[in-house]
Amino acid sequence: MDFIKTIAIAASGLRAQAGRIRVISENIANADSVAQTPGGDPYRRRVPTFTSQLDRALEARVVALGPVRNDASDFKIKHEPGNPAADAAGDVKYPNVNPLIEMTDMRDAQRSYEANVNVIGATRTMIQRTLDILKG
Repeated sequence: MDFIKTIAIAASGLRAQAGRIRVISENIANADSVAQTPGGDPYRRRVPTFTSQLDRALEARVVALGPVRNDASDFKIKHEPGNPAADAAGDVKYPNVNPLIEMTDMRDAQRSYEANVNVIGATRTMIQRTLDILKG
């Protein structure tokens, strides 16, 4: 039964990291977008959070993607009077997304995802070896 718990916990980590990667991808995709209306606000960076939940069937705590929050930091402002998204002063607001930070977060999420895959693989190997011992 502990093998099942191990796989279920690692699978919850896979789902959580996949959600995190999705949010980071949205941030990267919108890093250079501007508002649809002059002087409007552009895309606001989103930050994923995680929660710990009790899986009653497994009697174990698992991780899940929690609420995705908006980053309250200031937008980048550039003076571009010819831009259709410019306000009356000629300033254009750009998203508060730093591609370098997003790529670093993406790398971290990928490594966490890989670690969970490795746990599942190791558990599978242990199950196979246990079955081999019982057969012999």
